[in-house]
Amino acid sequence: MNSFCAIFLRMIEKLVIFDWSGTLSPDAVTFAEDDTLTGALKRSGLAALGVADPDTFWSGIVNPTWEEGSTTPDGYGEVITRRIRELFSPAVPDDRIRASAKRFVDSYLAHSPVDGRWSPILEKLGNDSSVITVIATDHYAEATASIVRHLDEMDVSAVPLKNALGASSPFVVANSADIGAHKADRAFWKTIQGSLELDAVRDILVVDDFGFNEGAGDSYGERSKVKTRKETTIALLEDVFGVSVSPVPFIWERGRDSWEDRRACGRVIAQVSGEVKAYLSRR
Repeated sequence: MNSFCAIFLRMIEKLVIFDWSGTLSPDAVTFAEDDTLTGALKRSGLAALGVADPDTFWSGIVNPTWEEGSTTPDGYGEVITRRIRELFSPAVPDDRIRASAKRFVDSYLAHSPVDGRWSPILEKLGNDSSVITVIATDHYAEATASIVRHLDEMDVSAVPLKNALGASSPFVVANSADIGAHKADRAFWKTIQGSLELDAVRDILVVDDFGFNEGAGDSYGERSKVKTRKETTIALLEDVFGVSVSPVPFIWERGRDSWEDRRACGRVIAQVSGEVKAYLSRR
């Protein structure tokens, strides 16, 4: 994908915001399916330390620590390590717990690539000098480098938000763990606005599942929270940037047939890509 002038030398008139987990990376949420998650817990060594099943993982590890884990630089591995020590106090050294936690986190991040069917619209976005694309995600600290790496594997040049101003990349990764606030918080978007100096932006397009596609055990995906998160995020964007915001929900219903799920997801990717193209063609 072609690179072009640095952000501060471009006239950015359009802002496209993509969610990561469940949107650009549908596989990030399929990792939470019971069979996949159970296997990962076993292979990593976390099962032997007391986290052997999805219920324990969600109710004992992730849900109680999500707020801290997704708004601090500590990282997923460290959050898991501390929580296992607190819950189970196994008579094993901390370095063994950390090693198991790292194996688990590495497995999860490796399971979270960009879906290749996004490639044509990402290329189009990257070649349009009037638009900047922000991958905005509520995530753990390790995800930033992983997202940049996954995008690079698709020949998509991206940089973390802290390195964006003056960079030659048309894609920026904004992670809640780096910013210290979630997407449903005003501080998240104010930080992006201040970091990128997007004073000339005329309108915004947001592609996001707002948590809808998350696994059943993940409290982030509770339906009441999804609705509230969508409404709050749009209102905050309009307030912070002072322009109209067009939401494009990325939602697909998952069933028991993984092949049909993939086809259904592909249909939604095609539909959303068409809406992004239409947005870019507006002048």
